[in-house]
Amino acid sequence: MENVRQLDYHGDMAKNPPLPKKPELMREPLTERNFHLDFLRVTEAAALSSARWVGKGNRDAADQAACEAMRTSLGEINMCGVIVIGEGERDEAPMLYIGEKLGSGDGPEVQIAVDPLEGTNLCANGTPNAISVLAATISGEGYLMHAPDCYMEKLVVGQECVGVVDITLPPRVNVRLMAKALGKDVDELIIGVLERPRHDSLIDEIRDAGARVHLVPDGDLSVAIAALDPEAGIDGLMGIGGAPEGVISAAAVLCCGGEMQARLKFTNDDQRERANKMVGGDVERVFHTEDLASGNVMFAATGITSGDLLKGVRYKRGYALTESIVMRAKSGTIRRIETTHRYSSQLEY
Repeated sequence: MENVRQLDYHGDMAKNPPLPKKPELMREPLTERNFHLDFLRVTEAAALSSARWVGKGNRDAADQAACEAMRTSLGEINMCGVIVIGEGERDEAPMLYIGEKLGSGDGPEVQIAVDPLEGTNLCANGTPNAISVLAATISGEGYLMHAPDCYMEKLVVGQECVGVVDITLPPRVNVRLMAKALGKDVDELIIGVLERPRHDSLIDEIRDAGARVHLVPDGDLSVAIAALDPEAGIDGLMGIGGAPEGVISAAAVLCCGGEMQARLKFTNDDQRERANKMVGGDVERVFHTEDLASGNVMFAATGITSGDLLKGVRYKRGYALTESIVMRAKSGTIRRIETTHRYSSQLEY
């Protein structure tokens, strides 16, 4: 007969309690996965690769380096990704073109808007505000407008000015409304404007109203995002820039709780026809933040050259430093991340 020892619960069991059952590992549902660190690595890779070309005067090489690094990194993520805003149409760009599918093929469907190198001239000339940027959303959980390749008039303000401005009003009026909402004198206000001849009258009107103008030589995306940060020293963005970049800016605006208003601007009938097919509805209407980006949107950007938003890539002995910003609309979190990258093959693609 097998000798079985009976345990006294209040004696032996109290001294030697049984180990709890190991809980079964619960996999996080794919649609609940937080991709923000994956996307951070993507913009970091693009920034590190293009930073090798900072100040070397070769904008095409810098852009190619960023594109190759970003595409390689996106291909390693467990997702069924598709580019909705990228480097152009299939017949114009060899990679990161609109409609290109990226990722491992496993996981949720993800819509991705990218600008591997925002500010190619800035990078080539070693001037401020070159960044690598990405916005994304899981299909069915969020929306990014498929913007046509045309211009877009933009008005971007931070949280304190939400509901205050109106893009249909003269800039001088919006400047005064912003100053009142921010509790500033008008002459303390700083408005970011892309430095282009088309903005000469806008710049004059802002200055005549008493505000100051922060001129940007290329790429308004980083300044649009800086306008959302009270510590950045930029109070708003006005003017006309690229429509695809406007959608990416709207993703950051959504995450930060700011406000963006926009109107599409066309230089020919082909652009207008294309916008009708892609956007639908009245293409002359005012687009608000959630017309451009809505729902569970994620945003990541890494600095290439130091500027209004982020520090650029800095090289030390044996390693490089990057500064990035990562945002999630769903949680409302905004993270600034400084990363140390030891020199290895992953710095170049």
